[in-house]
Formats: sequence, C-alpha cells, structure tokens
Amino acid sequence: MRAAFLGYPIDLLTMAETVELAHRAMRSRQRLQHVALNVAKFVNMQSDPVLAADVANSDVVGIDGMGILWGARALGLPATSRVAGVDLLAELLAVCAQEGFKPYFLGATSAVLDRALQVARERHPSLVFAGWHDGYFKREQENEVVRDIQSSAADCLFIGMPTPRKERFLAAHRDDLGVPFIMGVGGAFDVLAGTVRRAPVRLQKLGLEWLYRIYQEPGRMWWRYAKTNALFAGVLAQALIRQGLRHPLGAPGALPPGPSRIGG
Repeated sequence: MRAAFLGYPIDLLTMAETVELAHRAMRSRQRLQHVALNVAKFVNMQSDPVLAADVANSDVVGIDGMGILWGARALGLPATSRVAGVDLLAELLAVCAQEGFKPYFLGATSAVLDRALQVARERHPSLVFAGWHDGYFKREQENEVVRDIQSSAADCLFIGMPTPRKERFLAAHRDDLGVPFIMGVGGAFDVLAGTVRRAPVRLQKLGLEWLYRIYQEPGRMWWRYAKTNALFAGVLAQALIRQGLRHPLGAPGALPPGPSRIGG
C-alpha cells in the first residue's frame, strides 16, 4: 500500500511482502528499485530536490528507520513495521542461496567488501555471486563499472554507497543495468563484514540505534544525529499541528495522486 508521508511517497509493507516483491522481480526479470527511507535521508531530501526526486521515483520506498515508522503512525497511517535495509539484505541473500539467484555487491572499501563476501558465503555455502566492485571508483570509471554489472547477468544489485551518491548512480543507470532487483543498502556491507556492530535488538525496537552509533563513533556521529533528529522532529511537529487543524478527529492523510509504483 502506497501512502503520502510529509509530502513524499512511502510503501506500507512488511518484511515478508517486501521479500516477495523482490523475489517476483527476480523471477520475472522485471526491474524493481527499492529505496530504504530513514530520518537522515528524509532530512537530506528537504534541501536536495534531486535526491527527493530520486527517492520519489523509486518503485518501492520502504520504511527503514523507526523514526519514519513512528512518524507515519502519528499521522494516522497504518504502518505496522519497519523493513531495515540490513535485515532485508540478509533475507534476500538467503533467498538467492535457496533459489539460485546471483547477487552483485557494489560499494564499501575493497577490504570491507572482501570480508562481506566471505561472511555471506560462510552463511550460505550455495550462494554464487554474479560479481562485485568496491565503491571507491572515480567518475571516469563509472561506465566501466556499469558495463561490468551489465555483463554479470546479476539477478539483484546491492549498492553500499553513501547518500546521495547511490541515488544519483541509480537515477543515471538503473534502466541500463539489466538487473531486475536493485537496492541501496547504505552501510550494510560494514555490518555484514563485522566492522560495524548493530545495536542490541532491544535498542533497535526502542528506536535508539542512532544512540548506539554515537556510542561507537562519537566524534563523527553525534552532530549528525543531533541535527537530523531535531530537524525531523520539527517537520513532523508542524505536520501534526496542520493535520490537527484540518482533521480534529485525527483522520489520516490522503494517498498521493496516481497509481502505486510498486512492481514497476
């Protein structure tokens, strides 16, 4: 189900529903681009119209962050769960191993990427990769990377590059890659490789993963999360006030115009 959230589309899907959409795309060889929406990306979209358009034009806009989930519920949308990008990656690697689909990893440093590939193979001995490439290629090497993905016959492409670089890469090349399922995974390769630890499950459910990241990297992360969380809270508060004035009984917002983009 597609809904409008603070002026942007989101898809209210469970993990099982998202996995099924990806599975269907790989079986049919029909392109499906998934983007995982979290608070940091949403805040960046406010000042980056190109990024906002890239996200809005994706086929599936999944709820990645607890802040987005809570915000959607506060606005009356029937959002039941988040679909964290790192968890979706794990689920889809299992599907690939079971069904014989071949993934392609693009992103991270060579060392992190090599370790992520090794861990994925250890977890799924039958998994066969179509290919891989680190994310530190120069602009003049971009076409070479695209050609490597095209020739790999990959069934799914996971891109571990920062926002908005991965969104710009996909906007430029997604229709030419020849890969059915495409997904940005942010820092999931670092998690898979074990170079970054995820927060304990209890903190994840409380929406405090950002606090755990600050604990791990205080010098780099504290200002980023303080800024993005404050800005998101301000945008959400304004929307709740406007909605309260328009709909005193708390009726949810309307769906965005036009058909859902889920499935192509």
